Amino acid sequence: MRIDDLTIPDTPACRGALEVATRYHTPSLLNHSIRAYLFAAAYGQAHSVAFDAELLYVAAMLHDIGLVAEYDSHTVPYEEAGGHVAWAFCAGAGWSPERRERAAEVIIRHMWAEVPVEDDPEGHLLELSTGMDISGRRTDEIPEGVRAEALERHPRLEIAKEFSACIADQGARKPSSFAGGFVRDGIVDRIARNPLDA
Repeated sequence: MRIDDLTIPDTPACRGALEVATRYHTPSLLNHSIRAYLFAAAYGQAHSVAFDAELLYVAAMLHDIGLVAEYDSHTVPYEEAGGHVAWAFCAGAGWSPERRERAAEVIIRHMWAEVPVEDDPEGHLLELSTGMDISGRRTDEIPEGVRAEALERHPRLEIAKEFSACIADQGARKPSSFAGGFVRDGIVDRIARNPLDA
């Protein structure tokens, strides 16, 4: 499987979400967001998971927007802040209220330990792909051709260093959040051992 074999949606909402991600993310976080979609779509296709490509793409581009200074919240976890940004973005894109809620749900759930595929295929795929890219969990399940191309086209740059700093900061300021729990459970060490950086 190659990237050209994947469904890469090209709708106004997808182009807008990529534009927002490009404007506010560092190059490392932008490339991570793109890889998150590619890994999710590849895994979904390889494992016959039916998913809404537009919804997954928009959620992938915006899932870490709550980490950037302009959208960082001091009152809610970063994934919830990102969900609010996505809801507002999707309202501007003309999505129905139900579809806006789905975008927010997918982003919030990407921090869950596991999202049941039968309940939320897009949330399942984004939770899985972000874990693959950040902490190196189950990277052997990314189709080899897609993995190699994604890393070449959208290199990791400083994602390990940047994300480690972001998650540590979120965990310190919001200790009851998922980020706080991940920090206590040693995510920074797992990031440092990610086989994608070998």
